[in-house]
Amino acid sequence: MEIVGYRWKAPSNDVVSTLPLYRSAPPLEVRLEDFELFAMDRLRVLKGISDGLSRGKKPEEMEKLVTDLWRTNMRHPLASEVVNKDIISHFVLRLVYCRTEELRKWFLSMETSLFRNRFKLESSDAQRALMAEFDLPYKTVSTSEYESIKDKLGQVARSICPSLPTADAIFYKVPFDEVPELVAGRRVFIQKGYAYVAMNQVVSLVVTQFRSLLSKALVLTNRKWTSTIREEEKDRLAPIVEVLCMSYLGPDYSQPKEFAEISIKDIDRVAKSSFPLCMRHLFEKLRDDHHLKHGGRMQLGLFLKGVGLKLDDALEFWRAEFSQKVGAERFDKEYAYNIRHNYGREGKRIDYTPYSCQKVIALTPGVGDHHGCPYRHFSEENLRAALGKMGLASRAVEDVMDKVRNRHYQLACTLTFEAVHGASCDTGINHPNQYFSDSQQILQSKNNPSK
Repeated sequence: MEIVGYRWKAPSNDVVSTLPLYRSAPPLEVRLEDFELFAMDRLRVLKGISDGLSRGKKPEEMEKLVTDLWRTNMRHPLASEVVNKDIISHFVLRLVYCRTEELRKWFLSMETSLFRNRFKLESSDAQRALMAEFDLPYKTVSTSEYESIKDKLGQVARSICPSLPTADAIFYKVPFDEVPELVAGRRVFIQKGYAYVAMNQVVSLVVTQFRSLLSKALVLTNRKWTSTIREEEKDRLAPIVEVLCMSYLGPDYSQPKEFAEISIKDIDRVAKSSFPLCMRHLFEKLRDDHHLKHGGRMQLGLFLKGVGLKLDDALEFWRAEFSQKVGAERFDKEYAYNIRHNYGREGKRIDYTPYSCQKVIALTPGVGDHHGCPYRHFSEENLRAALGKMGLASRAVEDVMDKVRNRHYQLACTLTFEAVHGASCDTGINHPNQYFSDSQQILQSKNNPSK
């Protein structure tokens, strides 16, 4: 890989930090494939953070999670290029997520959380160097002032941790409205409009500055994207940018893996035990109405292909249902081609991939449609009824509904999976076929405990 024209410079006091502030896009030359791959690696980190926050992980748990996510996804074969990958991936995703208010809000929140946890891992010297990079107008509290309030500082310290500030402890005197999270959490001493922020609390101060700078930068990036970049790069970067935020980052489920095949005689049983709610709903509607519109046929058909329903069995399965509504002759004339097409046997012979959760959630079903994500599109009454039918207890239903109200649809599905199977799913549900695969694995281990 060749990237020229920019290298991260350490702060002027020679203290080395690996945490850039992303003030301006560097003049890098980046290969198009790296442009996308670096962004996807960082997106895995941000989505992992999002899942951790949605699950209510504690601060110390988040620190470990972020460390593990960063170590796993942001490596580079050349150690000298790790920081460049960090910078490139940030600015690519800034371009991707600047385009709507909802995207900006999510990116701002996740990048801020990432910055917070990475800042905490820096040494005290590196933290002070980063503070200097922000050019913050705060001075350390003098010895005489510290002596006059040290008892008050000690009372605050005792309320949040067992250790007390030492004589050489460093405090910053800051306008209280610049550390709102410390004030809200009653974790700082305030006097005459100023908060006395300990060195181990400066992350709150720096994060506020980082968030403010990034928020303004996203608005400016959106203006540039709308006015010039989108048109100038319509044939090269724009297609990548416009789909990156919807990219599925997990395993390929175009072909069945652990569970090689399901047969028609097994399909009703596994639908009840191992289909996620979206596919279970489509399957039941097909059984009841003997018909699905195109969106439903695509979503369910590709899912069934991914779990191991062979083409001949798929044709037989769909024909048996549709012929009850439209007749066998019309089925062969109007519907069989699309089934063969999904299996790569017609048209361009593309091996089509089952829909990921992100794609399912993004679908907008119309009147008479049954595809899409039930957690997003069902009414509360219908969703509660569907969850009860899957065997969820009332407490589990309330937990799922809480996630739905906060628009954490994949986490709602994950909680459903955990309630149905009585097992945790730490990775979260990111694909309907993952739900099926994980479910079958759990059920097989319960039926064959010695294996």
